[in-house]
Amino acid sequence: MRIIAGKHKGTTLYPPLNKITRPLKDRTRESVFNLLIHSNQIDFEFKNSHILDLYAGTGSFGLECLSRNAKKVSFVEKTKDAIKILEKNIKKLRVKNVDVFFDDIFNLIKKGNIFKSKFDLIFCDPPFKDLNIEELIQKIYNKDLLQKNGILILHRNKNVKGKLPIYFKIVDERIYGISKITFGKFLS
Repeated sequence: MRIIAGKHKGTTLYPPLNKITRPLKDRTRESVFNLLIHSNQIDFEFKNSHILDLYAGTGSFGLECLSRNAKKVSFVEKTKDAIKILEKNIKKLRVKNVDVFFDDIFNLIKKGNIFKSKFDLIFCDPPFKDLNIEELIQKIYNKDLLQKNGILILHRNKNVKGKLPIYFKIVDERIYGISKITFGKFLS
């Protein structure tokens, strides 16, 4: 696992301590970032962006965003072992513009407005066995966490047939091995 591009390009990240944490493979992450940068349907700019990395694990997605000049990344992770590795990776890269929340995203949302701003990009990478993705999207929508024209990315098992809310417009969807990556926006 390494940073693919930007100011930290080539930096190797600490891997997870267990099989519960499942980071995106480098090739899949590289494809996701290529789509974010080059797709006409997505139209995303990293510079000065605010990113929310849900189910952050080792932090590989959010740290890649910081390497590509994101202004700030908020990481949410509820697993103790993963938080330890995430914090080691943040320290290794010496990045300062981060918030780390050691909690479940549903608990954080219940607590109210703990995020200081809306996000330009939200990356959701829950364990494949989690089936509450529609509820998660509804909570993100109801709490108005995503900027207008912001991007919400879902990483799911390609065989999961979850229902998505009608106000969530799929902009692009790709299959990589057993993974399905869905890029979407909220309809106004």
